[in-house]
Amino acid sequence: MAVVAPEQKIEKACLDAKEKLSSLGIEEKIQAELDFVIGSYNFDKNPIGLYEIGGKAFKVLEDFKKEHPRKVSKKLLNDIEIALKP
Repeated sequence: MAVVAPEQKIEKACLDAKEKLSSLGIEEKIQAELDFVIGSYNFDKNPIGLYEIGGKAFKVLEDFKKEHPRKVSKKLLNDIEIALKP
């Protein structure tokens, strides 16, 4: 099994979070912020923005799940939460 760097985990978690926010049609501002920090990370390889905005996305998805339990998977939240721990 390949070892995945923490930066790769948070990048994937942010991509997944953006995809889910988009599919739910919520939080366009956070979607735009995720696009920006993902692009920034690909340019400079500094993941700090991924952690910051990824944390916001996690909170939004966690709150959305409380209202709509079947629309956000527990696995997605778990993957994002794990990735947020550097």
